[in-house]
Amino acid sequence: MSATTVTTNAGIQMPRLIYGTAWKKEATKNLVIQAILNGFRGIDTACQPKHYREDLVGQALVELQTKHNISRKDLFIQTKFTSIDGQDRSKPLPYDPRVSLTEQVRQSFATSLENLQTDYIDSLVLHGPERTHELTMQVYRQCEQFVDEGRVKQLGISNLYNLNNLRKLYDDARHKPAIIQNRFHAETNYDNDIRQFCRERNIFYQSFWTLTANPHILSHSLIQKLAEERHGTPAQIFFRFLIDIGLTPLTGTTDEKHMKEDLQVLHWQSLDHESVTKLKKLIHD
Repeated sequence: MSATTVTTNAGIQMPRLIYGTAWKKEATKNLVIQAILNGFRGIDTACQPKHYREDLVGQALVELQTKHNISRKDLFIQTKFTSIDGQDRSKPLPYDPRVSLTEQVRQSFATSLENLQTDYIDSLVLHGPERTHELTMQVYRQCEQFVDEGRVKQLGISNLYNLNNLRKLYDDARHKPAIIQNRFHAETNYDNDIRQFCRERNIFYQSFWTLTANPHILSHSLIQKLAEERHGTPAQIFFRFLIDIGLTPLTGTTDEKHMKEDLQVLHWQSLDHESVTKLKKLIHD
């Protein structure tokens, strides 16, 4: 494990902090370029026009290669298959909703490759479970086929908050999920049981809504004290703590100053054992 990456159970080097592109709309291209030029090496997107401009991420990748000599192979690109329930039918869909679920996954993947102007994806994630385990596995089996073909390096799932469902997916998978990406907040008890399961199986937990959902933690006296001691911000302390306990936070900041601050955390010393123990209590760990 380096300061900036972890090795997943698929043998992939994944950045320990990833730039998220949801809700960036027309600003997506410029923000991705800015994030990469500041030092991010992981980008999260989705084949879901409702919340993401995957095509603009692709344009950013081309410009980074041609103008800044930053090669596609030096970046970790993660995208998602979003089922029809998660799509906005008033926008152009990335697949034909009338075809079989398996074919929808194939078409969505082809759209992603075209949007991102690449011939492979580092991490392909189910944007959420389907309505039944059988349907989830139907999607996952097609994604496994992409891994077999060498076009996807690892798989994962997002928005899955039921440990039994995660366990069933894990047991049935040929290519085990390498990541789970969930909203990180008190309402789900910070996914305590899911994170324990993930630790035991070397599945990395990617957190989103990490800062937005946790103002009470950012304002906590211990976080404030540690921020003062390190001449940093509460957000930096919280990110460092989560990285120290093995999480991979997503950050979607649009502020270049915050981008730089978030990345600095990767080169900070870990928090001391006593502070980590106390902070764990705040997330019921």
